[in-house]
Amino acid sequence: MMGLMQDWPLLIHRIIDHAAIQHGGRPVISRSVEGPMHRTTYAEVRARALRLAKRLAREGIRPGDRIATLAWNTWRHLEAWYGITGVGAVYHTVNPRLFDDQIVYIVNHAEDRVLFLDLTFVPLAERLAPRLTSIERYVVLTDAAHMPETSLRGAVAYEDWLAEADGDFAWTTVEENAAAGMCYTSGTTGMPKGVVYSHRSNVLHSMAALAPDMLGLSSRDVAMPVVPLFHANGWSFAFSAPMAGATLVLPGPKLDGPSAYEMLDANQVTITAAVPTVWLGLLQHLEATGATLPHLRRVVIGGSACPRAMTEKFRDRYDVEVMHAWGMTEMSPLGSVCSLKPEHMGVDAEGWLDVKARAGHAPFTVEMRITDDEGRDLPWDGTSFGRLKVRGPAVAAAYFKGEGGEILDETGFFDTGDVATIDSTGNMQVIDRSKDVIKSGGEWISSIELENLAVGHPDVAEAAVIGVAHPKWDERPLLVVVPKAGRSPSREGVLAHLEGRIAKWWMPDDVVVVEEIPHTATGKIQKTALRDRFRDYRLPGT
Repeated sequence: MMGLMQDWPLLIHRIIDHAAIQHGGRPVISRSVEGPMHRTTYAEVRARALRLAKRLAREGIRPGDRIATLAWNTWRHLEAWYGITGVGAVYHTVNPRLFDDQIVYIVNHAEDRVLFLDLTFVPLAERLAPRLTSIERYVVLTDAAHMPETSLRGAVAYEDWLAEADGDFAWTTVEENAAAGMCYTSGTTGMPKGVVYSHRSNVLHSMAALAPDMLGLSSRDVAMPVVPLFHANGWSFAFSAPMAGATLVLPGPKLDGPSAYEMLDANQVTITAAVPTVWLGLLQHLEATGATLPHLRRVVIGGSACPRAMTEKFRDRYDVEVMHAWGMTEMSPLGSVCSLKPEHMGVDAEGWLDVKARAGHAPFTVEMRITDDEGRDLPWDGTSFGRLKVRGPAVAAAYFKGEGGEILDETGFFDTGDVATIDSTGNMQVIDRSKDVIKSGGEWISSIELENLAVGHPDVAEAAVIGVAHPKWDERPLLVVVPKAGRSPSREGVLAHLEGRIAKWWMPDDVVVVEEIPHTATGKIQKTALRDRFRDYRLPGT
């Protein structure tokens, strides 16, 4: 016997339709690449997305065609997503921070036909264009007044190109499991691999993200995703904010501390999201100027572990709750958010920080398990740690064109590459990446925990821990730190700061102060580069 409900496919255009109908006048505020602030509404975003879809159809774009975007978080990028998916095509967000060869590889591998790009990236595109064999036209996201002279093939100013179509267009109907978006992994091991999101997966993922224990967005929120749209779907904000009817603030190309503060303050932002390095810059600006955050209530921090000291500072100085989140490109990306469950109510200030240090619990639509290397399930006791595996409707089943082969185990779970524990309340904590965990004398040491503690030192701005060869213990931890401006952390002072906070055998064997720690294109610490740099480093006493 089948159910007798209506067949209502979960298609992305339904999100912007809903936003335009129920929240049509809600503002979408952007810092433009040209400089001035720009204001529009969800109703206008939908109207222009319809024109964009019609214009793409006139270009011969058909369902399943890939359209690349090389752009910051602005209203034009947002309406491009809805227009691309509205004609049945697939948005492919290209990370401009990748190496040239990686950008060329992913654009050609995806077989993108059109490239939408911001003014910022015109020189980059001109440099790479001779190698981008599938691109037929470049659409520069600007108006005629700001359109530069360019050698890009078929280049046109977006506003002129868009003006050639009216909004008399019906969204293209595709299957809900049809491809809607693509994002390539950052390529930390081998070449980047393409993750292909469906309409259904994006809609379900965004609905899960809206849950009160997850992002908890409502029409009363003012949301500012500082995380770029080219980072794993922009953590769903381009879909979940319109779905909820939240005011959307888009910071454009300026992501430094003072610029982020300007947008947060001027627009009375209540929830924002970014990787920890962005918030380090914001906190430094606040400390230097004495500014406050009277409107901000929640900061979503993901991409890498959130230092305990950052969580504490946001809470104690600015009355802002940090929501530690975890996920990955292959998960669309949200996998967990650390919000308090009833079991955690009543804990003291330190206990609250202990809970907030964890990566949190999974939303409905994400199943988790931890296993040993043989695939046997480990208990959820908060101490047993093993391989973190996930499955769900917004988790990748394969990479584009079959790259990487079979990626699911025999039960349909995806191995995230993280080593984690899960406690009896379902709260997960990432111990380390499986390739970054330090194996000393047959025991594991978490580089993440050491890094988070080291950043709590008053003179340390950033920290990274890597394993260095040791003749007796196989490898031992080396702590690499970047000092805060005008500060000079000492080896002895940093180690004294760690004393009593970790097991003695976890204590780093040495501390090295450097001017800068290398990062990947997605803002994560580049451990491979650090390991190469310190490959021949000799620890004291060896």
